[in-house]
Amino acid sequence: MFAGVPVNVTLLFSREQYAAAAEAYLRGIERRIAAGRDPVVGSVASVFVSRWNGAVMGRAPDGLEDRLGIAVAMRTYKKYRDLLASPRWQRAFHAGARPQRLLWASTGTKDPKASDVLYVKSLAAPFTVNTMPEGTLKAFADHGDIGPALPADGGDCEDVLARFARAGIDSGALAARLQDEGTRSFVKSWDDLLGCIAAKCESLTQPA
Repeated sequence: MFAGVPVNVTLLFSREQYAAAAEAYLRGIERRIAAGRDPVVGSVASVFVSRWNGAVMGRAPDGLEDRLGIAVAMRTYKKYRDLLASPRWQRAFHAGARPQRLLWASTGTKDPKASDVLYVKSLAAPFTVNTMPEGTLKAFADHGDIGPALPADGGDCEDVLARFARAGIDSGALAARLQDEGTRSFVKSWDDLLGCIAAKCESLTQPA
């Protein structure tokens, strides 16, 4: 059983953003262990994938269309596996902690020319979760197949990212922009929801 409510650390777009979230999670687990508290705290770190490719559509180097988000995911997965193998995490694990799972979000294909199961086939990996949209889930059930598992060493991600950099695409700056845009979108959705609730409450208090 998880202690308390599982925590979803969301709107992550890069290895660096993920590393900051993972550090905060692990630091919290270590504090619980030091205080003699239950170290089992469920958590996922949600890395958004397809928005990368949408952001550079039409600007990707030849042969690398729809590859930027996957390369970033591969780089992030390497960081994740390195953390799980580290002595620091192993100490927490042997004290009873469970890993924070890496979660692939935004895995519906945006490019109509790409496979509708691209981010399912490309991101199959141990210790991860894929929250694919319903349409993607149905497409995969109909005609999907799993490719090779993501390599723990990141595979060719650095070569791919270097080619994007040479094409003038700054992945660090783009990650910050995507996170900022995502945050503003989430805030707007939250404000819209609160507005709907307030309007409904007001309508219920009006005389018939």
